[in-house]
Amino acid sequence: MTESPPPVRSDRSPWNWLLILPFALPLLPFLFNADEPRLLGLPLFYWLQLAYIAVGVTSTTVVYRMTRRRSGR
Repeated sequence: MTESPPPVRSDRSPWNWLLILPFALPLLPFLFNADEPRLLGLPLFYWLQLAYIAVGVTSTTVVYRMTRRRSGR
């Protein structure tokens, strides 16, 4: 008996474009090239770096949830 070829897997989802956001935002220096405003005494640069982490986690979570395959249960 001949085996059928495995199904072709396609990772081409429009949701994957959202993953560019965490890489592109820190590369835009005009966003963080300032000392003000300060948040809890920290200059803009430092707390914006923490915000970039939140953007990365959020976008990765959204892409994962929107592109994962559902089980047949």
